[in-house]
Amino acid sequence: MISELEAQEARLVLPHFTYDDAWTLGTLLVCLARERSAPVAIDIRRGAQQLFHCALPGSSADNDAWIDRKRRVVERYGESSFLVGTRFRAKGTTFERSSRLDPDRYAAHGGSFPVAVEGAGVIGSVTVSGLPQAEDHALVVEALERLKDAPGAVRRP
Repeated sequence: MISELEAQEARLVLPHFTYDDAWTLGTLLVCLARERSAPVAIDIRRGAQQLFHCALPGSSADNDAWIDRKRRVVERYGESSFLVGTRFRAKGTTFERSSRLDPDRYAAHGGSFPVAVEGAGVIGSVTVSGLPQAEDHALVVEALERLKDAPGAVRRP
């Protein structure tokens, strides 16, 4: 599973990431979530700036707290929160037990993915909260794949 998660991150590097790209990605996530009646909150950031946020019916303020905790893992490790948690589990431990980070501030549960740009590395994050962690992660990956593969979806600035 670790190699699959690493391959996703290697494959999902964008040519650039503008405000318009954040809007396109965010609205794509909203559409996918609505199609599935998924009670999620969505957050997209570039650095410290929040570029997109949406809370769909059935989500709550708890989802916003989970977003913050999962996003901090991406910011700290430069990898998806699901990959970080999976690596700890593969070592026979948990993130909470072994990371030495405050579990009230960090959560290595699936749903936050690095926004990486060619030549710049990780410049932000996209996070979903409200589903089981593997489903949160899969929703983000699906949206990033559609964004990257759709002609003209990721526009030049």
